[in-house]
Amino acid sequence: MKEMALTIAAAFALLAGAGFATLHGSDPGDAPPDRNAMIERGRYLTVIGSCNDCHTHGYAERAGEVPESDWLTGDALGWRGPWGTTYPPNLRRLMAGLEEDEWLTYAKTVQLRPPMPWYQLRAMRDDDLRAIYHFVRALGPAGAPAPAYLPPGAPVAGPVVIFPGADVAPLARR
Repeated sequence: MKEMALTIAAAFALLAGAGFATLHGSDPGDAPPDRNAMIERGRYLTVIGSCNDCHTHGYAERAGEVPESDWLTGDALGWRGPWGTTYPPNLRRLMAGLEEDEWLTYAKTVQLRPPMPWYQLRAMRDDDLRAIYHFVRALGPAGAPAPAYLPPGAPVAGPVVIFPGADVAPLARR
C-alpha cells in the first residue's frame, strides 16, 4: 500500500510539473515567449526592411509570394556597377556561422559594395539586429552560397541588373 501511495504521488507530481511547465512555456519543445516575440519582430523587420527583395530569389518579382522556407537564401542575380558585380549572399548560411555578438559586430562595422545599404545596418538598434539574427537563425541554414564578387570588367555568366556607369562591354561579348 505504501509503494502504491508513493507511485501515485510521484505520478501526480510528474503530471503537475508537466502541466505547470506547459502553462508557463517551459516545455522543452517550445521557445520561451520572449524568444518567440524576438523571432516575430525579426520576421517583421526583415519584411519591412526589404531584405527579401534582394536576398530571396524571385521575392520582388512575385510580390512577396515566396514560401518562408525559401527566404534569405541568396540569389544569382548580379548587381553590376562601377564597383564590379555583386550578388546578394545567403544570409541563412552567413548567420549559421556567427554567434549573436559576432553578428552585431559584423552589422555595425561591415562596409559592403552596392547595392547593399550597409549604412542602414549600422544605423539599426542592437535589439533590432538581435531580432533579425534570431529570426534568420530560426529559419535554419539552407541553400547554396551566392556567386562570388566579380571585379569591374570581368565577364558574368548569369543575369545582372546594370547600374549607370557600369562597364557593359563584357556583357556584350556573351
